[in-house]
Amino acid sequence: MLVSSVILKALFSSQTRVKLLSTFLLHPEEEYFIRELTRLLHEQINSIRRELENLRRIGLVRARHRNRKKYYHIDPDFPLFHELQGIFTKEIQAESPIVASLKKLSGIKLILLAGTFVGSESKVDLFIVGDLKKEMLEALLLQDPSLKNVKYSIFSEGDFLYRLSLKDRFVTEILSDPRHLLITNALQKQIEEALKK
Repeated sequence: MLVSSVILKALFSSQTRVKLLSTFLLHPEEEYFIRELTRLLHEQINSIRRELENLRRIGLVRARHRNRKKYYHIDPDFPLFHELQGIFTKEIQAESPIVASLKKLSGIKLILLAGTFVGSESKVDLFIVGDLKKEMLEALLLQDPSLKNVKYSIFSEGDFLYRLSLKDRFVTEILSDPRHLLITNALQKQIEEALKK
């Protein structure tokens, strides 16, 4: 199931908090001071301050003073850090322009995000089944400089279903990993039947 930003806002009750969590979780190595966050997130300083305090109180965010400024950063040792990071990574990647472009193409039967798209280790980052030329996918990936090293696999529907019927290790591992995110899946029935056997 795709976690939408509406669900995230309802779950986390505050749009400012969702924006802060997204910023910290998707850039865990960065630290920010309050005024920088107000500019980045287009939110009022008081709501930023209040939400940072809430996040600091539960231990997800830590603060430190440097050059007479108070900097905030995420604590990667927080007990739910990886789960939260997974939720936000999936939310952002599922709504990325590359995914939106792929979904519009006719002849695509399955799009699965793995690896860098969902913050996990995987043999591929993007797994596609359908009628798609390698050159077209590479042209789409070139539009976003952060995706230039994306590893991908493209299968024709026939080849994919054949490898699935043989219980091909690569294909079944990709499909079975719960961290991976299925964006488009017109082959749900065939996949379920093949994995049951």
